[in-house]
Amino acid sequence: MAETQSGKSNIGVSVGTGVATPAPSPVVGGKSGAKSGFWWGTGRRKSSVARVRIRPGTGTLLINKRQIDDFFKIDQDRKAVLSPLHAVGGEKSFDVFINVNGGGTTGQAGASMLGIARALKNYDPNYLQALRDGNYLTRDPRMVERKKPGQSGARRRFQFSKR
Repeated sequence: MAETQSGKSNIGVSVGTGVATPAPSPVVGGKSGAKSGFWWGTGRRKSSVARVRIRPGTGTLLINKRQIDDFFKIDQDRKAVLSPLHAVGGEKSFDVFINVNGGGTTGQAGASMLGIARALKNYDPNYLQALRDGNYLTRDPRMVERKKPGQSGARRRFQFSKR
């Protein structure tokens, strides 16, 4: 296979014939990016994982088969989940289905936000700039620090007794 300097192949070789043919270019957006009618996105935050499916629709948003108001009691978490949709102006034009588990409510909201942003990016690459400007495609790398031996926690030491 012939390769360009960037390391990506742009010419494929047919098996058995030895004749160089142009490789098919990937289709971006459109129906071909959908898996059974949905566009997928995975979001993670701390120990929470959210699997998000979106499709064009009427604005339904279900989290673990419950409405967003029933699942997230804190207004801050609800706003975080909806913020990528507000950034692209798709609050009423997408049906969003989220399965989230692990962690606490704030971590689950952050994971859902990232998953929705990634699914929107897969749906339409034109949304990429708006999602980047809002910082919705950046994964928060902060994790819980591990407990160290000889200590009672990650940083907390056992009580010191001089005598």
